[in-house]
Amino acid sequence: MLLKLSLTGIKGRLRDYIVLFSGLVVASGIFYMFEAIATNKNFLENNSLVSSAVIIFHLGTVLLSIITFVYIVYANSFLMTMRQKDYAMFMMLGAKGRKIAQLIFIETFVVGVSATVVGIVLGIGLSSVVQQLLINQLAIKITHFTAISSSATVFTLLFFTAIFLLAAIVNAMTIVKKPILSLLKASATPLPANRKPLTLVLEVIAGIIFLAIGYFMMTQVMKLAFLALIVALITIILGTYFMFHSILIFVLDLLKRRDRIALKNLNNFTLAQLSFRIQDYTRILSMVAMLFALALGAITVGLGFHNEIMKMTEATTSYDLLLNNGQNFDASELQSIKPTIDVAYQQKEDANTIYYDREQFDQTPLLVKEFGEGRTIKKVQYTGERLAKDVTASDQLRSLELPDQRTKNHQFVSSEEFAALPGETTQLRLITVADFAKDKDVLKDLANENFRKNPTLDKEMGRMEQKSLVYELYNALFSGFEFMGFFLGIAFLTMLASCLMFKILSGAKSDIQRYSMLEKIGTRRKLLIQSIQKEIGILFLVPGLLGVTHVLFGLQMFKALLSEPYSNLWVPFLIFFVLYFIYYILTIWIYTGIVMKQKN
Repeated sequence: MLLKLSLTGIKGRLRDYIVLFSGLVVASGIFYMFEAIATNKNFLENNSLVSSAVIIFHLGTVLLSIITFVYIVYANSFLMTMRQKDYAMFMMLGAKGRKIAQLIFIETFVVGVSATVVGIVLGIGLSSVVQQLLINQLAIKITHFTAISSSATVFTLLFFTAIFLLAAIVNAMTIVKKPILSLLKASATPLPANRKPLTLVLEVIAGIIFLAIGYFMMTQVMKLAFLALIVALITIILGTYFMFHSILIFVLDLLKRRDRIALKNLNNFTLAQLSFRIQDYTRILSMVAMLFALALGAITVGLGFHNEIMKMTEATTSYDLLLNNGQNFDASELQSIKPTIDVAYQQKEDANTIYYDREQFDQTPLLVKEFGEGRTIKKVQYTGERLAKDVTASDQLRSLELPDQRTKNHQFVSSEEFAALPGETTQLRLITVADFAKDKDVLKDLANENFRKNPTLDKEMGRMEQKSLVYELYNALFSGFEFMGFFLGIAFLTMLASCLMFKILSGAKSDIQRYSMLEKIGTRRKLLIQSIQKEIGILFLVPGLLGVTHVLFGLQMFKALLSEPYSNLWVPFLIFFVLYFIYYILTIWIYTGIVMKQKN
């Protein structure tokens, strides 16, 4: 009977539960996906390149676990607020507190576990998609990967079941302990909105100061390190709170005093609505702003790491291909690429010395990339004369040689002297192609062939001189950050938008009478809908703008990791705002359906 009553209650609040359900499905799906990749032992053991990004996925799981817990607690409290009247009516009809507690427990638990099961199915699909993305992004052959992971399934079920079990117990105990009269009047009890003008002004000043300190500290992370992070975190949280607790209220009061704005259409009513409930929204708006910054920041930084792959590769290597003993490679092996630079420096060696033809370096200087001031990179040309005199320059050449050659002295002699030297002539061959991205696979095959033809080369050490292998290394690492940032950003967005939606919808019942009265006195329905759009728009827009501001200053902290943290910002911002706007439209649709009766 209780199960049937619970399912009836869920059906009666189906739109509200669908919002919660969708958020939980996405959260559990992404959670499963992270675990499916990070706990697949056969996959990791047989794909050493991918295993370098495992810690990234575990970190994503920890962050997602924390925010999921906060989201579930918040979302369930909103749903319980909307169901309080129903539970009070059951109590008035004679239902015992124990039965009400069981009813609440079943509703919470059924929704949570159902969402988790659907989320795992979604996660299996996401894992398959991410597998293909990893294959395409990393450009490698991935083996022993399966989207269906028993360990990830069990861990996801246990984690979400534990959270919903705790949430169900807390919800049941909270509702049962409240007096019936409090439950009946919970949604109709107004909160005090008026404060002393002096207190409001002082809070406005404090909010501005806190935000200014926080933003300044973000720009000083390179100098002050951990101290700047701690101070920035504390002051930005405080500044965000005061932004909604005082600054927004102060701005609304100023707008209400401007007759040109307040007296236009229903603006005065809309501003009054916002002023009346804004204090009750302070905590949720503050949380949404911070989560917005985290979500947008995760996507922005994730895509920023993607942009770093080629930049780091270019900074590490000067040539696209290095061939030791290049004379062992014939033209047929290189026919698929069209080099723009193909230089072969001739070598002769004895027990203690390796000889080079100085005039070859004069004709085609050795190219080396060096770091300049800040993160700038410059190309330096080393002629034979400079290599002969400059030990540092000579060491740059030494890094391209075979291991047994690096211990020998360098001698740069004339062409005549080089020709007169005894011994076999070998080649140090350096190649650059017109389009690295196009020829990357061929260059990788040639680089591996170079290791096969020169057994003394250590592949782990020597890969840093082969551009295709350097690219592969950075791609494996940064792609993990990219995927984690993208999926965490989507999960955070789903949760923050759902939380804000719940808070707005939880007050919809008390607004029915206000909109009904306005319609009865002749207010056009179009103006009422516009008022709803403006009110909800401000509640979505303000935390969004503050979150964007947090991100714009917060990217300063990543200058040590990203060469251009502000590059192509429009891409993540566009993705994020499209999804955020969809939630805004959905909230308006549900809210309007509650407060506005449909015309017959």
